Amino acid sequence: MSDHVMNRRHFVKLSAGAALAGVRCRSARRRPNILFIMSDDHACQAVSCYNSRINRTPNIDRIAAEGVRFSNSFCTNAICAPGRATLLTGTYSHMNGQIDNKVTFDGNQPTFIKILQAAGYETALVGKWHLKSDPTGFDYWNILPDQGHYYTPDFIEMGVKSRRKGYVTDLTTDIALGWLDQRKGDKPFCLLLHHKAPHRNWMPAPRHYPFNRNARFPVPENFFDDYSGRSAAAREQEMEIARHMLLCNDLKIPLTPAELSTPEGQSDERIWRSSYERLTPEQRQAWDAAYQPIIDDFRSRSLKGRELALWKYQRYLEDYTATVAAVDENIGRVLDYLDTAGLRQDTLVIYTSDNGFFLGEHGWFDKRFMYEESLRTPLVIRYPRGIAPGRLCEEMALNIDLAPTFLDYAGVAIPEEIQGESLRPVLSGQPPTHWRQSFYYHYYEYPGAHMVKRHYG
Repeated sequence: MSDHVMNRRHFVKLSAGAALAGVRCRSARRRPNILFIMSDDHACQAVSCYNSRINRTPNIDRIAAEGVRFSNSFCTNAICAPGRATLLTGTYSHMNGQIDNKVTFDGNQPTFIKILQAAGYETALVGKWHLKSDPTGFDYWNILPDQGHYYTPDFIEMGVKSRRKGYVTDLTTDIALGWLDQRKGDKPFCLLLHHKAPHRNWMPAPRHYPFNRNARFPVPENFFDDYSGRSAAAREQEMEIARHMLLCNDLKIPLTPAELSTPEGQSDERIWRSSYERLTPEQRQAWDAAYQPIIDDFRSRSLKGRELALWKYQRYLEDYTATVAAVDENIGRVLDYLDTAGLRQDTLVIYTSDNGFFLGEHGWFDKRFMYEESLRTPLVIRYPRGIAPGRLCEEMALNIDLAPTFLDYAGVAIPEEIQGESLRPVLSGQPPTHWRQSFYYHYYEYPGAHMVKRHYG
């Protein structure tokens, strides 16, 4: 039997014991509700409390102003599924087994949500899951299959799949608020609210079609990076805006017959159709009216070389920031609900992203590389009853720290096998003397999408 399997079984015993101890030995203090909001691919560069030069996020900023903003928050494997497995387990990818997006998550292993559920919390998950296996440890779950779609998305509610009319960020929030509203009894809750946006292919809500349209986004100084002095991996990736961003699916420009005659063009068109055909006739009419001027302008220019690359960059950020706007608006809806329902004081609210994202730095989009833009994540935390507002925290925080933090605030013992550290002492303004000064990062998915080589550091 491998050490990994033995450790996992030991963790199960510890987790069950810790949960029962938490139930029996619960302190008299009020246990907080936990609302964990996570988006997908939201870069710090697109959060205004992180000094964004490209957009404003007033509701995320509100959490920071009423709580703590971490300036050094990082993920340990910048890709979707591993980030979610790390969140649940508090362990690195090589320990929980979710090394890439291809693996199916082992839902039998212990997670913080199971421990909270055993300790008397009411638990729910709404939105993106992306771990292939069914969620475990949740009293209620309603998830998007795979990556989900922006328009008329499918949801799987407790194993039953259905299609909903509307925009995914609004619908995900609607479902989460509906679950909060129907709760009965006095159990504390732990709700994981996971947004699809702003994941590729960045389709804005109709109300945001004009958002940042025709804005002139500042171009990163290294946008035309030639990768000199670095390994071949930096040159051989497939995530350059100039060379690899899809004209149709990513930038919403219908292809000409000549462009459609190539295998690449046919693939691009097919991917786009899978999204576009989900729009209702009314939505499609509004979409076409909003995007036709962009299409006409592009086709009239015959752009090439650097000018084409810069046009793609501007077009990319228009839609990316517009999808972020819907996330921020819906965070505002949830914060307002907590206020109205009298839950503000007793709810620990966390906002983060599963990883960072390149917004033109090095000429790239996507994530994966162990570069600052990719592995740095926004992290803002508010808890009026227990965290002083308006603080900047410079201590290093990792995504493996979230599980033990939740358990700590819930008054439940943290199993030894969890590799992260509770952020509660840091949030209280009294970090341990010997807080971490480094961390481990490992990216595994090669060969795969974007062809970023395996690496660690």
